[in-house]
Amino acid sequence: MVEPILLLFGNSFLYPKFADPNFTIMIIGVPKEIKNNENRVGLTPAGVSAFVKAGHPVFVQSTAGIGSGFSDQEYASAGATVLATIEETYAKAEMIIKVKEPIASEYPLIKENQLLFTYFHFASYEPLTNAMIERKAICLAYETVEKKDRSLPLLVPMSEVAGRMSIQEGAKYLEKPMGGRGILLGGVPGVKPAQVLVLGGGIVGTQAAKMAAGMAADVTIMDISIPRLRELEDILPANVKTVFSNEYNIREAIKTADLIVGAVLIPGAKAPHLITRDMLKEMRPGTVLVDVAVDQGGCIETCKPTTHENPTYEIDGIIHYCVANMPGAVPYTSTLALTNATLPYALQLANKGWKKACADNEELRLGLNVVAGKVVYKGVADAFNLPYVDVKEVL
Repeated sequence: MVEPILLLFGNSFLYPKFADPNFTIMIIGVPKEIKNNENRVGLTPAGVSAFVKAGHPVFVQSTAGIGSGFSDQEYASAGATVLATIEETYAKAEMIIKVKEPIASEYPLIKENQLLFTYFHFASYEPLTNAMIERKAICLAYETVEKKDRSLPLLVPMSEVAGRMSIQEGAKYLEKPMGGRGILLGGVPGVKPAQVLVLGGGIVGTQAAKMAAGMAADVTIMDISIPRLRELEDILPANVKTVFSNEYNIREAIKTADLIVGAVLIPGAKAPHLITRDMLKEMRPGTVLVDVAVDQGGCIETCKPTTHENPTYEIDGIIHYCVANMPGAVPYTSTLALTNATLPYALQLANKGWKKACADNEELRLGLNVVAGKVVYKGVADAFNLPYVDVKEVL
């Protein structure tokens, strides 16, 4: 048996268990999110504690957790070293753990062979893809980590939040002062409730339908999978109807819908346009569109990413809500849910190193999108006609 090695990091003594000969030590960095109104953080103090106990030093940028309700002192007490700037955090870290994709001001901070573990949504934004290729970073995307049953474990918690929020926000923007039709989602006795159309029966769509049904709306959910529609018929309340998704049915449904939620996802690829520009003319003025698929290019043709600061815009009398980081509005809930999901995978990456962890775990391997200048995820390569390299070649 290998004897434990005493390591000194700052003022902390760590006793990692080296029973596993493949164990590595990895320096973890948690920068503050700088995307507009993004209040989440990549790691909670509990997550920091888990890394420190496993033998990995963690550096957290000062105030990184403030938006989610976690103070610098909480991170320090958990064993992290708190750094003053984002530049220091990137410079020290071998693995960056964050929530949203790096933005332009962060590109120069990323080092060659530095592992970034975050949401990327490459297929919706070519400049980000090109920047990560140029920086020769190791980009492991939360949204394409995939289980054998095709579920996306690191997308699920944020999809649950976004699905529920889509109804919460949609209900708000249906109010007349917000530009909507002036309809109460659940109606009142003697007055019909609002009609809600949900496009997509995955995690987002299911949560949206549940929330809308719970608020007593008249809900229709569409999907292209008959088996999935059968499941939804069984699990959703009686005020939710299931309809097969095709262009004809969508065109018919939008004529009377008050709130439409776009909840379509093709893992790692651009979302298809289910609602086209010409369809807006078939909707009633004041109809609200919430495109949760905006991170992947949007399933509504007239969708363009918005922010929590300026969340909506109007085209042809139709209100568009296309905030690209919806869960950032409820950061305490979102950060806890995200760390619960990402931490086991992040620990594997740190304990084994990214190459061995991805070689051993197919779920993580599918998360690799860009590796040292090569695109290793087909959906991203196809989106921008880039050369595709089989991920096994880089492992």
